[in-house]
Amino acid sequence: MNLDDTIVAIATPPGRGGIGVVRLAGPHAKEIALPMLRLKHELEPGRAVFGELIEPDSTTVKVPTLAAEGAAGMGYPQESFHRDSIDEIVVTYFAKPHSYTTDDIIEISAHSSPIVLRHIVEWCINAGARLAEPGEFTMRAFLNGRIDLTQAEAVRDLIDSQTLYQAKIAAQQLDGALSRRLQPIKQKLIELIAVLEAGIDFAEDDVSVMPDAAIRERIAGVRGPLEQLAATFSYGKIVHEGLMLAIVGRPNVGKSSLFNRLVEHERAIVTPTPGTTRDLVSETVAIGGIPIRLVDTAGIRKALDEAESIGIRKSMEAVADADLVLVVLDASQAQTAEDGELLRLTGTRPFIVVANKCDLRPGAALISCKDGEKCCIPAPVRTSALTGEGIRDLRSEILRHIGEDGAETEAGFLTNARHQGLIQDSLTALAAAGSAVETKVPHEMLLLDLYNALRPLDAITGATTTDDILNLIFSTFCIGK
Repeated sequence: MNLDDTIVAIATPPGRGGIGVVRLAGPHAKEIALPMLRLKHELEPGRAVFGELIEPDSTTVKVPTLAAEGAAGMGYPQESFHRDSIDEIVVTYFAKPHSYTTDDIIEISAHSSPIVLRHIVEWCINAGARLAEPGEFTMRAFLNGRIDLTQAEAVRDLIDSQTLYQAKIAAQQLDGALSRRLQPIKQKLIELIAVLEAGIDFAEDDVSVMPDAAIRERIAGVRGPLEQLAATFSYGKIVHEGLMLAIVGRPNVGKSSLFNRLVEHERAIVTPTPGTTRDLVSETVAIGGIPIRLVDTAGIRKALDEAESIGIRKSMEAVADADLVLVVLDASQAQTAEDGELLRLTGTRPFIVVANKCDLRPGAALISCKDGEKCCIPAPVRTSALTGEGIRDLRSEILRHIGEDGAETEAGFLTNARHQGLIQDSLTALAAAGSAVETKVPHEMLLLDLYNALRPLDAITGATTTDDILNLIFSTFCIGK
């Protein structure tokens, strides 16, 4: 990838709309763009200028010459005033290094006609630009030191956000929240490495070598914050990817009605007849800003026909795949052994017990287990899918199980599996370093473990990232970003 090229791409989604933006970045961005523009004012950095899009003259598309008095200083030839207008446009000019990529950038905002935007790109290519690769604008921002790798990945996360909360977290990462949290940890590790290196390199100068107890304390001072950061990934992964929540129960306990309440529209069919739901019905909603895929399942009982049997099997598969299970009971009836069996079927999956139909006669507080004994259940969330009672409490209980308390959002946390893997690699190397101190390994060998702990932290921000990893990351971006 040649960073001296001038690149061009459509920066807005494909299709027809009000506005479409073509982005041009590189050393020749201005001279390539000007021949196709008829502007009301001269381009100035950071200022949007209204004008017209015109078809450039074939003799002037490479490097425009200054025209006579009417076009003096504007950068396009006088004959452009006699060419027909194709579209009204707004042009924004960002001068290097004060731009997204640190290059000169021209952004042409036209009406989002695919034919017009495509022709702008073709004219730019004919004038010497080349089509940008996926994510090349952001990669240039990274390679030119405008952002680090965690911020570059946050750009993709921000684009892919499904909820406002996801966008907020991505914006914090884009602002460098994770990098700021990592920096003091890296600094402590670098300081320890420097002291040990000095003790080895300048032993003849009586530079004191740190005692083992102090080395262990320094290593612990690095491991502690890293372990805290690694622990945030369980919640960060849910913020980034969302989670699957399966709603299970006996037939006719109100699963589909509860599903519709959480979705806030009539998505699942509801009838008084037990066994109405035969197949899985799913919908993604935002609860507390977390994207949650709700799955309404078939009532679990002894199947009456083949179709119901298939539906029940799918219900069990949904329970096995779910991150969280809502076990719905009928609060208006005494609980049965089947209800107790449902709780056992959740296995190790976290679950919430929901006592639905609480607007009717309350039922027993205990569930009869299969062997006839009485077994206590967690305090159920009492709801009424009919009246909406308890739905807010249910949403709060779902968030409590997710672990959302907002504490991590202040200091940045892990949402990326690549970052989590590198943090674990660093912790493994630090554990090896601690063992090396205990066994009196020479400091030359101890330093190998400490460098092995530092390299993964550098790879998170991109200081030691290979080209293969960069290509893998930025290939997932859309063209034009």
